Amino acid sequence: MLQVISDPRRRMPLSCTRCLILGLVTLCLGVWGEVGNFSSCPQFFYKGHPPKGLGGEGCPQICQRYHNKYHFASLYHRERRTPLYSAYLFSAGGRKRPRNTWKYEPQLANSNAGPEMQPFPAGPVDQNVLESQAVPRDYFNSSYTKGHLSPNQHFREVQDKWATFTLTNIVPQKAGSNSGPWATLENTVHELLSDYCTGQAYIVTGVMPYASGRWIKNRVAVPEYLWSAYCCPSFNTSLPAHLSHAFPTYAAVGRNDPLSGEDIVPVNTHAKRSVRGYDVRRMPLRTMETYLQQRMGGPVSVFHSECSQENGGMR
Repeated sequence: MLQVISDPRRRMPLSCTRCLILGLVTLCLGVWGEVGNFSSCPQFFYKGHPPKGLGGEGCPQICQRYHNKYHFASLYHRERRTPLYSAYLFSAGGRKRPRNTWKYEPQLANSNAGPEMQPFPAGPVDQNVLESQAVPRDYFNSSYTKGHLSPNQHFREVQDKWATFTLTNIVPQKAGSNSGPWATLENTVHELLSDYCTGQAYIVTGVMPYASGRWIKNRVAVPEYLWSAYCCPSFNTSLPAHLSHAFPTYAAVGRNDPLSGEDIVPVNTHAKRSVRGYDVRRMPLRTMETYLQQRMGGPVSVFHSECSQENGGMR
């Protein structure tokens, strides 16, 4: 079994959050063609505005394209070989997980490549692909699962679901989180938005890196936390009292390491052993943005204008 280790070549000289965000900005290099900016897919962001403060301007902005259609958007980090976040439009129904093959982004490897994600070959992977992004073998015997940032169960159409199975939408996630409290959160969000959101719902899901870095096989960065937030500016104002805080926005942060501190997400010591330490804490959007700001070292805004309301419901 390969152990998860920190790569000494990549370890930050200081454990400060400003060093972390500097690394996120300066290592986002090389932006080309279809993989370059979100101008081709602004529909995945509220009012067409991507989040602010979650990565350097040089990070490849991927409009995730499959079968000649854009399905969601991801901000990618080349050095970490993971997305910093993925953004998508929620569509109710169709929770069944499809059988599909894992894909990669050709334009991360070659600026002249086609604009659509492609299945990994059965044989050896091209060296340019290997250097530019994660590949399936990175996850073999790593003790981490492939954690979707845009989850397939939040899409109705099968092609949308297929498109989520690209490693540019995946981060290393512990099974206790992926199939435990984080899965519960995804199901809860599905139910809330299906039942009470009367218009379009925008979701952004991302990661909080370790301050000092954790890697699998010295290639793929492991997040310490996952976070997610939704924006539903048009919703049913006849909400049950216990859900009055849940619209138009709500957010959550989930632990990906049972040994992390409890300053952001406390641990439920009475949880089953298989999921203990992988708790998810739900919170207002602004509270989550405060934690992101502390971790990322600068102001963060996930949704333009904090997802302004369209029907006068109470925030």
